[in-house]
Amino acid sequence: MRFASLYVFNVVVLLVIGWLTPARVGLHALWASVILTLATLVLKPMLKRAATSLSAGGTKVVQYLAVFVVEFVIWLLTVWLSGVRAGNVWGWIVPPVILLIGWVVYDQIDDALSRKAGELYDAAGARISASRRGSASPTSSAASVPSAPSAGSSRATAAGREELQDGLTPEQRRMLDELG
Repeated sequence: MRFASLYVFNVVVLLVIGWLTPARVGLHALWASVILTLATLVLKPMLKRAATSLSAGGTKVVQYLAVFVVEFVIWLLTVWLSGVRAGNVWGWIVPPVILLIGWVVYDQIDDALSRKAGELYDAAGARISASRRGSASPTSSAASVPSAPSAGSSRATAAGREELQDGLTPEQRRMLDELG
């Protein structure tokens, strides 16, 4: 799912790069986006870790330069492995900046979607565990049946009731589920 959403986002970013810079992207955006997506998911974390460790003691300018170098390397690979052509010197300098801005936007969207997916996952897990507890013993079924919603009840109230049952917040429950 993450690959598909990042792929589509990268196609859009590459088309914007082709529109705003001397780089010639065109239909090569489809293949270049595969390369860009793989580089983002595999190569970018390694390069970013290396660059930030080198610039850890440096100023903000050094840190921003390190991030730009990471984006430049990924742009270089995209141009080299696809049909995208950078054109002149601005076709090499401006696209990494656009990629950086695009990935900041994507990261914000991805975080919001992950948060929403986590909430939905927690709610479904709570319903499943409540139905299992309800069928296991008659005393727990009364505790797992939610009361009729009143005018003052809300999603927060439901989350509070759920937390009282096992003592975990939805975020803690999601983290435990991810551990295994």
